[in-house]
Amino acid sequence: MNQYYHISKDENFKLIKGDCRKVIPKLDKQFDLVFADPPYFLSNGGDTIQSGKIVKVDKGKWDRTTTKRIMRNFNRKWLSEVRNVMKNDASLWISGSFHNIFNIAEILTDLDFKILNAVTWQKTNPPPHLACRYFTHSTEVIIWARKQEKKAHYFNYNLMKEINDGKQMKDVWTLPAIAPWEKKFGKHPTQKPLSVLTRIILASTKPDALILDPFTGSSTTGIAANLLSRKFIGIDTLNKFLNLGIERKKELDQIDNLKQYCSKIRGFSEKHKLFEIIEKQKT
Repeated sequence: MNQYYHISKDENFKLIKGDCRKVIPKLDKQFDLVFADPPYFLSNGGDTIQSGKIVKVDKGKWDRTTTKRIMRNFNRKWLSEVRNVMKNDASLWISGSFHNIFNIAEILTDLDFKILNAVTWQKTNPPPHLACRYFTHSTEVIIWARKQEKKAHYFNYNLMKEINDGKQMKDVWTLPAIAPWEKKFGKHPTQKPLSVLTRIILASTKPDALILDPFTGSSTTGIAANLLSRKFIGIDTLNKFLNLGIERKKELDQIDNLKQYCSKIRGFSEKHKLFEIIEKQKT
């Protein structure tokens, strides 16, 4: 059993400090869902936009690599370990960009996962591309896969249709990037919005499910999981990001007006739809 970095008072939000490739084999749990936002390996001289200016990408040592072989070996290792702790009917969601997602898709196939969808997350508020040498980057790909080729996965098709105005939900999701209110306690450089994680969790888990995030960062996955009455374990190597997740969990537990909090999360046709879903799932 791992020594937890943090366990919340309700014991539904647990964090472990360490390299997920070493931590996961020691877990004695089986997970219903894994969401992973692994390094994109962009901090090798690439450019980004900050305050309207072009600057070099430098997210930290965790986002650097020296060769494509190292990237492939890294992805194969953590994916292999994740597979071992997934239930047979569990889902795996992986967010990425063109820098790493094709490599991940190839490894998933090699490891006998079944890829279900490659969801395109189209951001409504992407930063401009100031170099003007190619199209503005406005999307990320989120691969949805299951562990077994022939073992059915859970999919709440009816709920996804309900929140999409009664129409089948497509594999292109138009949702905003991280909102300012989600950065109240600081920002992780690749922080995902709650709008994306609430949809993923509602689509592929039932209440009380156990969810793992091997690259938890600011723990958006954990906040969404607990908001939706799921349990969560997150792993990260850096104290500053683990502490950021802890502060966000404390805020969630102290919310007086859950209905108002939910109304700030985009991706629902009606302002209070998410709150209604949460209340309904409690019954």
